[in-house]
Amino acid sequence: MAILGAAQKSPEAFRTISEVAAELDVPQHVLRFWETRFATVKPLKRGGGRRYYRPDDLDLLRGIRSLLYSDGFTIKGVQKILREQGPRYVMELGRGATSLIASPRASSTASAVSEMGDEERPSNVHPFPRDIEAHSGLRESDRARFATLLDELLDLKARLKAARQR
Repeated sequence: MAILGAAQKSPEAFRTISEVAAELDVPQHVLRFWETRFATVKPLKRGGGRRYYRPDDLDLLRGIRSLLYSDGFTIKGVQKILREQGPRYVMELGRGATSLIASPRASSTASAVSEMGDEERPSNVHPFPRDIEAHSGLRESDRARFATLLDELLDLKARLKAARQR
């Protein structure tokens, strides 16, 4: 009798840490680390400490991965989102909802992002919504130039911070 691989398992089946790590393309130690940083990540543990992840756990981890790796949030930033928006919101991101920036709750998230310190805010999220300029009466070309300048300034700020830490 052959053992079924993760790809042949039912969507409702529990997954081992190795299956989840392979599916998310992260090392197993990263998943264990996330357990220590995100209280909502609680896989079922059986004898010998073996972890089993439920489908909701997998969605939550996908959402966390997306926020960290795609949206550029720091761990502190993701913790704040989990606190303020709740784990269901992050699970929805993991289920394929659009990214945080374009989500239906982006307006409330934009205010949360504007309150974040530099260490929490993702590098690709500005402290104010981009569309705020649309109401300023500026021409499209001027808005585009300001957006480019803002991106350059934020990049320079990040480089300066990195140089100071060396």
